[in-house]
Parts: sequence; structure tokens; C-alpha cells
Amino acid sequence: MFKKLPGDEAQHLVSTTPDTAVVFRPAVLRTPAIVTLIIFAWRLLAGVVRLLWRYPIASAVVAVPCALAWLSGWQWGLGLVALVLLGLTAWALVDRPSFARLVGWRLLAWWRLVWIYRRHWQPVMIISGLGRHVRGRDYLPRVLGVRCTSWADVVTVKMLTGHAVKDWSDRTEHLAHGFGATSCRVSIARSGRLLLVFPRHDPLATPLPAVTIPEETSVGPVEVGQCEDGKPWLLKVHGTHVLVAGATGAGKGSVIWSAIRGLLPAVRAGLVQVWALDPKRMELSFGRDLFKDRYAAAPADCADLLEAAVAVMQERADRFAGLQRSHTPTVRDPFVLVVVDEVAFLTAYQSDKGLKLRISAALATLTTQGRAVGVGVLAALQDPRKDVLSIRNLFPDKIALRLDESEQVDMVLGDGARDRGALADLISPQPDLGAGIAYVRLETSPDPIRVRAAYVSDADIRAMAGEVTA
Repeated sequence: MFKKLPGDEAQHLVSTTPDTAVVFRPAVLRTPAIVTLIIFAWRLLAGVVRLLWRYPIASAVVAVPCALAWLSGWQWGLGLVALVLLGLTAWALVDRPSFARLVGWRLLAWWRLVWIYRRHWQPVMIISGLGRHVRGRDYLPRVLGVRCTSWADVVTVKMLTGHAVKDWSDRTEHLAHGFGATSCRVSIARSGRLLLVFPRHDPLATPLPAVTIPEETSVGPVEVGQCEDGKPWLLKVHGTHVLVAGATGAGKGSVIWSAIRGLLPAVRAGLVQVWALDPKRMELSFGRDLFKDRYAAAPADCADLLEAAVAVMQERADRFAGLQRSHTPTVRDPFVLVVVDEVAFLTAYQSDKGLKLRISAALATLTTQGRAVGVGVLAALQDPRKDVLSIRNLFPDKIALRLDESEQVDMVLGDGARDRGALADLISPQPDLGAGIAYVRLETSPDPIRVRAAYVSDADIRAMAGEVTA
């Protein structure tokens, strides 16, 4: 039989006085003071060793001046501190990038780890449901480290056993507001470990001017803007197909014209041809001199131009068969970039069923067979639903500008993209604040990247067309 615990006998007691309460005092085991002191000393020693092991530089910064002041007097300790501060200040003024990389971001990471994340970790984890409080004990994920960049905090977390990545991606809003950030993005570092990205400020808040036309002749990747981490946004157009989705005024033209601008030297050299389909007769009409006879606006002309691109693709495929598997741009076989400004008008909203079938068949043929022979498609649309563009999965690289609904984010970038932090439906509709801002999902990575395309003005487009014409 099981042994009765103290207090179990109380239920068998019978009182003859109904108003008398039965009082039971549990047994108390008194711990000797020496045992308590040993446990306290051991925990203190373990904490000091852990602190020295994890933060050797910060510990040395505090310990060396204190030791010098203890051995030689407080004047020497204060002088050492002043000398170090003076040296760091001079370093920061002379070479700020190296100071930030080696010292500044490390100090900021240590401060935010102590003051922000460790301080609020337990309540945020419990309230958001990522931690558990069982029988008086908290079971929490562990913070393994914090790394600061120029715009965000990257927190490495070890998940609890049994956690899934979706458990964290479903609670990004809880995490962002719990730690005082505007958003949170979740990515996998390795098995059992996650990277949480908390932006401190928005480096893409201001519009970007048009990118300088490159001097070297290249077919890509071309610079079309800036990534959130400050690096150039390089868009691959040769050897892939790109789909750009965004609401009216989201900045689709910025992406298209920035890509053409980056290819301009190769266009002048005859290594690239840009074929333009402009059913709205607005966006691409400014560059008609650049496209020459490879510009179409009427639906029938668009169908003819797409079928001409298919003919070029098939002729190259016949010549390349058995000789080469990838395309190298030459004057004889230049890279052909087919730009479609509003593809939904041609594939979904076209009243002529015959033209609709011709256009859909040509686009499907180009997106399935054109990559290897140097024919790429850069298509833009407003509504990314499947019944509007049934071949959207044939575009390896996708760009999501400002969208109207949260469900459309996963339609463009794939399932789970919004949970990973692609909040394209929350981009500001104001032109100065949100035009050109997008989330990109590349063929090689499922994690979305936040970018902003440079704005190419009408004067810039006319100047580009004039250069090609000259």
C-alpha cells in the first residue's frame, strides 16, 4: 500500500462539536544553516564562473580597474578608466564602422540582453503561451545570445522539447509587443534553435533615388534597391522568372524600371533585349524608344509578341540541344526579358477567349521552358489569386509589395510566409512611406527578405531611352 502523507489522517477525524474546525499542522523539517550556506556559496560560485565564461571582455572591463584601484589606489583605477574611454572615443571618431563592428554592437547587444530580453523573458513567454508554469516551476525556452546589427536585434533561442516553429511564428505579434519592437520575424538556425529578429528602427523609411547606371556590361543580378540590412538589393533576372504583385500605387513600376535600368549597359551592347507588354498603355509607354518594335499595348499585339518570344525560345532550343544546357548572352543570342506590366488584364480580364488562350499558353510555355535558353519573364499584377494567374507557381522568384489582404501574402510568397514576418498587407499606403517596399522570397530560401525598390522618375526613363537611341 502507498504510504500516507502527513495530513491524510485528517479526513478520518470525527468531531463531536460541529462548529469546531480541525486544525492540522504539517511536519516541518528544519535544514541546518551550514547546508543552506553551502548551497548558497555553490550557486554564487557557479554564477560567477558562468558570467566570466560567457562575458569575458565585459568582466575584464569591470574587474581590471577595480583590481588596480584596490592595489594602487583609486586614482590609478580612475585614470585607467579615463584613458580607455578616451581611446574608445578617438577610435569611434576616426573609424566608426570598425568601432561599431568590434565594440559598439557588442556593448549594445550585452545591454539589450540584460535590460530588455532577460528582464522581460519570463512574463512574455508565460503570457504568450510559449512557456509553461507547472506546480510552481517555470519551463521556459532559453536565450542563447543576442547579436545587434545596425537596424535590428537577432536573438538566438533554444526551444523547449516538443515546440514547433509554427508555435513561434503564430505568436510573432506577442513577441514584438512584449519586447517593445514593431515586428518580429522567425527563422530556423538549426534543429531546436531559432533566430528572432526584432527591428529597432526602419532603414527603409525614406524613398530611394534611382540607382546609378552600372558601368560594366552584365545581365545580372542587377541592383534595384536596398535591403533592410543596408546591403544592395540584387535582383536576378537572367536564368529565372520574376513575379511582382502589389496593389495600385504599391511601386510595381519602381521594380520594373530599376531592373531595366540595371540592364541598360547590356542593352546598349546588344547582349539584352527588353520586350514590353503594356496593356494599360501607361507604365511602359515612357520607354517606347528603348523597346523599339518590341512594344505591344493592344491585346492582339501582346499575343503576337508573346508568340514571337516563344518562337525565339523554340529556335534556340533546337540549336542548343545536345550542345549546351545553360545560356550565355551573345550578340547573336541575347538575353530576352519579356516584361508584362499588368498580366491579369491579359490572362483573366480579357473578353476575347481566343486571345486569352493564346496569351496563357504562350506565358506558360515561356515560364516552363525559357530559362535554359535565355528567355525570362518579369510579370506584374495586382490580384494574385489563382483564378487570375493560374501559372504563378511557375515563377521561382516572387516579390510582394503592399497587398490588400493578409491571405494574399501566402498566395504570392508561399504558405507560411506571413507567419515568418512578411507583413506585406501592413505596408503603409502613403507613397512616401510605403511605395517600393516589398518582401522577397528567393528560389533558394523560404525566409522572406524586406527590401525597397529605388524610384525611377519619368525624367530618368526618358534619359535611359535617349541613351539607347543615341
